[in-house]
Amino acid sequence: MAVKRALISVYDKQGIVEFARGLADLGVEIISTGGTYRTLQGAGIPVREVAEVAGFPEILDGRVKSLQPQIHAGILAMRANPTHMAQLAEHGIGLIDLVVVNLYPFRETVANPAVTLEEAIEKIDIGGPAMVRAAAKNYQDVGVVVNPARYPAVLAELRETGDLSLPTRFSLMLEAFQHTAAYDGAIAGWMATRGREIVATRALGETAPERPIGADPGPQKPAAPSPFPDVLSLTFTKVQELRYGENPHQAAAFYSDGSDGGTVIARAKQLHGKELSFNNINDAHAALELVKEFEEPAAVAIKHANPCGVAVAPTIAEAFRKAYEADTVSIFGGIVALNRPCDRETAEALSKIFLEIVIAPAFAPEALEVLTRKKNLRLLAVGPIDRNPPSGFDMKRVGGGLLVQSWDAIAEDPVAWKPVTKAAPTPEQLRDLAFAMKVCKHVKSNAIVVARDGQTLGVGAGQMNRIDAARFALRQAGEKARGAVLASDAFFPFPDVVEAAGEAGIAAIVQPGGSIRDEESIARADELGLAMVFTGVRHFRH
Repeated sequence: MAVKRALISVYDKQGIVEFARGLADLGVEIISTGGTYRTLQGAGIPVREVAEVAGFPEILDGRVKSLQPQIHAGILAMRANPTHMAQLAEHGIGLIDLVVVNLYPFRETVANPAVTLEEAIEKIDIGGPAMVRAAAKNYQDVGVVVNPARYPAVLAELRETGDLSLPTRFSLMLEAFQHTAAYDGAIAGWMATRGREIVATRALGETAPERPIGADPGPQKPAAPSPFPDVLSLTFTKVQELRYGENPHQAAAFYSDGSDGGTVIARAKQLHGKELSFNNINDAHAALELVKEFEEPAAVAIKHANPCGVAVAPTIAEAFRKAYEADTVSIFGGIVALNRPCDRETAEALSKIFLEIVIAPAFAPEALEVLTRKKNLRLLAVGPIDRNPPSGFDMKRVGGGLLVQSWDAIAEDPVAWKPVTKAAPTPEQLRDLAFAMKVCKHVKSNAIVVARDGQTLGVGAGQMNRIDAARFALRQAGEKARGAVLASDAFFPFPDVVEAAGEAGIAAIVQPGGSIRDEESIARADELGLAMVFTGVRHFRH
């Protein structure tokens, strides 16, 4: 059945004039609403307003315009059903063969941290999703287009055959339901988190009525709501399919949640190199989140999602040199993240070793000249560093479910740390303890980090017991451990780590504390002349 009548109502007007003109040239009657109607009319395209077709004007400031039986019946009628067709004829309702609709920009609106609840609500489309779902439900008779990128192919098929094939309509239907699902998911997700916060804040801020002293206070204000909704709606858009997953026998793809704020790997711009792999993206995320911890120029080398070399320095070139020297073996084939633009000096140093990826806010032209000589080296520009964690939740998929938590975004505050030994750390040691603990947060538990002068010297990652993690980190540090500091992501269940640190020449230790044997570790540190501070905050990472 040929496409004879189309309804067009779009917020995103990209390409719509050209598409509508192509339809009109094919003799397709076009009906439209509001701003789209004015846009098409202004372009000289023959178009009828929905209000004219429906015989009812737009009301409620445009909240009701397409929600009319004359519109939805024309979309939903099954052409092969005689009863449907007879009812349309009885009521003088014409068929609508093509629905071209995209929705109010809810996600873009709420990306603004200062958005009000009222602004968000006004960007909840009602008529648009109703028309999209109606057309998608009746896909055997009606085409539905929600993506401007599909306009050229749809128009080409109509020019060739005058209609859309069943496979085309099915493909458009699937895309339409994905579009409305993502739209509703974005609304539900934002309302369940930020929207709920706004309402709770308003409720808590209401002025209580005056009452006599000692009188019954009446109903109490509600407690702050849980940040975790009863139903968690998640929507992601596929960015690309990957060669394979963690291993060649696993299929994989990369999806984006579409959020606009913060510095995250999903919005990095690849400037050069091979296509990113599953492991590349996972490791690049780990590198970027760690390098964001530091205000001063910092360089991070990551291997298998764990840092193998981290350093800070007055310049980014010096920071990378120190990070490289922290572990010249493990960095081979790794990923490097910088929190300053990559200059030529740094690029020259980076180019001397085999790396998979270099991440930086930007790359100077002369740095690109050097690094692009390596055809496979992936270069990712992430823009100015926003040190905030990613938006939303930190999530881990498990069989049959999803683990959801807030990000481990607590800022290390050495001023609030509690010295527990007779010896107190010097100001220099305290700076190194803070540096080491920032790194420790990003090392798989059990985690031990040895550091000095803003440079990691040894990293013990992912061991099944803490003493083995400590032995690994101390052995890697070697003689450089003398006078250095040691950080642990969790408490010491026994004083064995303190003893190993003392034997290696460690001068100061930072750990969360909280073990029932804390006093044993403190006493042993005092015997060895070590300074030790408790943070009260654990940083398990699994």
